[in-house]
Amino acid sequence: MVSRNAVLRIARPTDNLEQISAMYSQGLGFEVIGSFSDHRNFDGVLVGHPHHHYHLEFTHHHGTTVGRAPTQDNLLVFYIPQAEQWQAQCDAMLEAGFISVPSYNPYWDENGQTFEDLDGYRVVLASRDWSV
Repeated sequence: MVSRNAVLRIARPTDNLEQISAMYSQGLGFEVIGSFSDHRNFDGVLVGHPHHHYHLEFTHHHGTTVGRAPTQDNLLVFYIPQAEQWQAQCDAMLEAGFISVPSYNPYWDENGQTFEDLDGYRVVLASRDWSV
């Protein structure tokens, strides 16, 4: 079993490293917690919160084009049960450049709002508690 103290890093490539890291930082209230440049032909930016046990890593491999998300169901989901906080976060996503889109899975339209980034990857802000 993975320790509860383990840190989860979700990493994905992008052709828009600067814009994507700025969008996620502004839209989700994250900060840049690390970066690297020309590490074996890779550049990267890590965003998150220094005290949370998860963060996002965006990378770009020099000379490579990765294109858009492979499906409309590639999601990061954040559960925000407080109505005012949820609405403020939705507003922040739009201000950061995310586009509000209908969800591929209608469940998310019934329980939140789906946003798409420049690369076609999606973030759902669920307006409810998370429960099993």
